[in-house]
Amino acid sequence: MINLSGFVKKLRDIMRNDSGINGDAQRIEQIAWMLFLKVYDSKEEDWEIDEDNYESIIPRKYRWSNWAHDDKSGSALTGDGLLDFVNNGLFPTLKNLPVDKNTPINKAIVKTTFEDANNYMKDGVLLRQVINIIDEIDFSDYEESHAFGDIYESILKELQSAGSSGEFYTPRAVTDFMAMMIKPQIGEKMADFACGFRVIIVIEANSYVNTRSSRLLPKFKTHKINSWCAA
Repeated sequence: MINLSGFVKKLRDIMRNDSGINGDAQRIEQIAWMLFLKVYDSKEEDWEIDEDNYESIIPRKYRWSNWAHDDKSGSALTGDGLLDFVNNGLFPTLKNLPVDKNTPINKAIVKTTFEDANNYMKDGVLLRQVINIIDEIDFSDYEESHAFGDIYESILKELQSAGSSGEFYTPRAVTDFMAMMIKPQIGEKMADFACGFRVIIVIEANSYVNTRSSRLLPKFKTHKINSWCAA
């Protein structure tokens, strides 16, 4: 069973030594995209079993298990080679994946997640150390897979106890996915008792207003509405 506090502490201790990371907000973003790829790789293993002829949207060389996993043979990428792979291969590829309206959400979410993601680390050796720690999580283990949901909360608790400041919002890829799954309809009422600053509700409300105004006025030149809807 993964020790959450120890897991987060090890990652933070390593990243504190990297000159490219400035503050806990960047540490969280750095951890997030790696955790995403680790989780997604685990899910793809399930999809390959459950679906006939499943094809990943991620090119094979960029799937987590094919570049991040260290089999201790000495062939794992590290140092400048790892940085070059991540900065000039992995990120450009995932940011520009071919996605259209017909792309399934479980594939389109990869591009959406990486559109605003960044690799802040400048030390490839330290990056390798962080990757190795994240790769130790076994998502086939029931308890570890459910503990994953507590990792982000654990990070925020540590930041709070350390006196760090800043606000952390639900990633846009997640809010889009939630709205797509819920499919809210006109006239329905909803309650989110942990809504914080109501960012999800406001973003989706504005998205609806912009889309609706374009449909109602197809013959006129329309401009995107920049004001926020009240929520």
